[in-house]
Amino acid sequence: MSTSNRWYLSTAPVLRALVHLCVPMAAAMIVGAVYNVINAGFIGSLHDSSLLAAVTLGSPVLALVMAVGGVFGVGGGALISRLLGASENEPERAGEIKHVSSFALWGSVLSGAALGGIGLVFLTPLVTLLGADASATAATSAYIGVMLAFVPVLAAAFCLEQIVRAEGAARQVMIALIASTVANILFDLLFILVLGWGVAGAALAMGLSNLGVVVYFAVWLHRTSEHVSLAPRWFTLAPAVLKPVFGVGSGELLQSAFLIVTSLVLNNLAVAYGDTALAAMGVAVRIAQVPEFLVMGVTLGILPLLAYSYGKGDRERLNAALRVSAITVGAIVLVSAGAVYAFREPLFSAFSSDPSVLVIGVTILTAQLVAMIVNGFTGLLTSLFQATGRSLPAILMSLSQGVLFIPIVLLGNLWFGLAGIIWSLTVSEAIVFVLGVALWLGTRRAIDRGLDEGSPERAEAVLEEA
Repeated sequence: MSTSNRWYLSTAPVLRALVHLCVPMAAAMIVGAVYNVINAGFIGSLHDSSLLAAVTLGSPVLALVMAVGGVFGVGGGALISRLLGASENEPERAGEIKHVSSFALWGSVLSGAALGGIGLVFLTPLVTLLGADASATAATSAYIGVMLAFVPVLAAAFCLEQIVRAEGAARQVMIALIASTVANILFDLLFILVLGWGVAGAALAMGLSNLGVVVYFAVWLHRTSEHVSLAPRWFTLAPAVLKPVFGVGSGELLQSAFLIVTSLVLNNLAVAYGDTALAAMGVAVRIAQVPEFLVMGVTLGILPLLAYSYGKGDRERLNAALRVSAITVGAIVLVSAGAVYAFREPLFSAFSSDPSVLVIGVTILTAQLVAMIVNGFTGLLTSLFQATGRSLPAILMSLSQGVLFIPIVLLGNLWFGLAGIIWSLTVSEAIVFVLGVALWLGTRRAIDRGLDEGSPERAEAVLEEA
């Protein structure tokens, strides 16, 4: 890693480090969210609600792909940052990073290849399971089929993003993601509007642009990083690597798995209200992602700083980073949610002229903005648990999101119809936030002991030797 990136993690003023780590991430996330809106506009310009419905129905598969990359990328990235912090006191710990990074990358590629192959073999039943009706089956099959072919690439891109962020190189992540978004838009223009490939073209554009991300990150790490190596010869299945990576990464997997289950339940409930409801849901989600990704830029961007401070044993810096990021998240969610809510109708009408889609979509957007207010702080707490290697609280939060949402959405649909489905996510997110606060209060002493005694990996090593 470069000296400047390590300075931001180690000794830079917390506010300056926050700007360095989070602003590029937020910018990249917003560009990505804007792309999702533009992509919906491309597909919507074909004036076929089944195409928009296909993209919405395919979102669980994309979430699963990101989960594969997240298991290895988030778990590996958090461990890399902790090892970098620990190496300030124990320089020999830096040598472990090569094993972690190689395991993370190739683990995501191999797992992605297996997942994509299985999905392609069972494509037809998969599309049915996702809730596609007769009118949306063909488009959904085309979209998901192309996406599955690129699963190893998509998983590797997400994994490498976390590894680069772990070194504090947020600016390089921003460059890669923005360049990928621009390439994606150009591919969309070619594949959707010029060649007329519809949602299959959208999936192909996403796959090719992420292939560029993989190449960029691999080249940058090879030329710049002092400790990270992607060479297969460093790949290892040693428990010292597997346990902390999967301990944190399993929370990401469970969260994504429940997201898939909840999306399946949501899609199958919403499909009863027709393609109009699905189309409205797809557009509303993309609009809400703009402020939501701004918040995620902070909650994800701060993770390397939290992990580095914890690995180093710097309690003061860890607490300062958590405090400043919490204030920032609070300011962002209030301002951005208020702005999007104020202009919700003109924003939504720009993507659909159907009055029924507009009415439903505005309601969905309102519910999601309310959920975003508490979800921002939930994400910050999750980052804290991941950064400090507290896998159990992260897993409990991931489990609770799915366990709570399913009965809430089923009861909401039974009692209130479509309105109950729309507001079920808001209710479940509020409950998860309360649980997150309780878990944080319950783990504060354990985190303090970890700062005094060293990282969880060092404590485990001492116990194993004993």
